[in-house]
Amino acid sequence: MRLLGKRAIITGAASGMGRAGSLLFAREGARVFAVDVDGPALALLQAEIAQAGGQLATLVADLSVADEVARMVRACDGALGGIDVLWSHAGVNGPPNLEQLDAALYEKTLALNITAAVLACGQVAPVMRRNGGGAMVLTSSVAGLVGSIQNPIYSATKFALVGLAKSLALRFAPEGIRVNALCPGPIDSPMLRDLIAGRTSVPNGAELGAKLLASIPMGRFGAPHEVAEAALWLASDAASFVTGIALPVDGGVTAR
Repeated sequence: MRLLGKRAIITGAASGMGRAGSLLFAREGARVFAVDVDGPALALLQAEIAQAGGQLATLVADLSVADEVARMVRACDGALGGIDVLWSHAGVNGPPNLEQLDAALYEKTLALNITAAVLACGQVAPVMRRNGGGAMVLTSSVAGLVGSIQNPIYSATKFALVGLAKSLALRFAPEGIRVNALCPGPIDSPMLRDLIAGRTSVPNGAELGAKLLASIPMGRFGAPHEVAEAALWLASDAASFVTGIALPVDGGVTAR
C-alpha cells in the first residue's frame, strides 16, 4: 500500500478526479478526510469506501469562504491527529467573458481557485511541520501551462497555482514539506460533461468539447482515475525527491 498510515485531506472530493482520488487513497492505506460542498455526494462516497474497508471522514464546506478553510484544517487535524498529505483540488471554470464580466462569479472563482489553496497550504504547513514533513499537491491544469483562448480567467488562476507550488516548494523544502502542481488535460469529468452539454457559463460548449478532443494526441479524454494515480504518486514516498514540478496528465497536449 503506497499511502499506508498517511493522513490526507482531499478537497473537491465528491465527484470526478477528487472522488477517484478519495477512493484510490483509501484503497492505498490512507485515512482520508474528504471535503466538498455537496453533502449527499460525500455521504455516498463515505458509504462506498466503508463498504470496501477503507477509512474516510467527511466535511461539508464551501472553501470559497476563508473561514471554512480554517475550519477544514482544524477538523482534519482533530479527526486524524495530524496531516501528511494535502490535495487541494476544488475549483471552478469561472466566467469566460471579460467584456461583460460577472463580478460576483469572478470573485468566487478567485476565492476558490486561488485563495482557498493559499489558505490551505498556509494552515496545513504548521501541522505538517509538527509531524516532520508532508506533501502538498495543488490541482492546476494544462491551462496553467499554456494560455486558454476560451477562458482566460480560469487559465490565470491555474497559472497562479503553478507559481504557488514552485514558490512554496522552495520555502518548505528545508522542513521536509514537498509541494507540486498537477496539471490535468481534458478529463471525462462532471465539469467537462456540463460544459459540453451547455450547462455552464461557457458558450458553445459542444463545439469547445470537440476542439478539446481534437487537441489531444492520444485521441481521447483522460479518465479521473488516471489523474488520481498521478496525485497518489506525488503524495507518496515514491516521489520523495520530487518538489516544485508542474506535472501534466494530458494525453500529450503540452507536448506540441
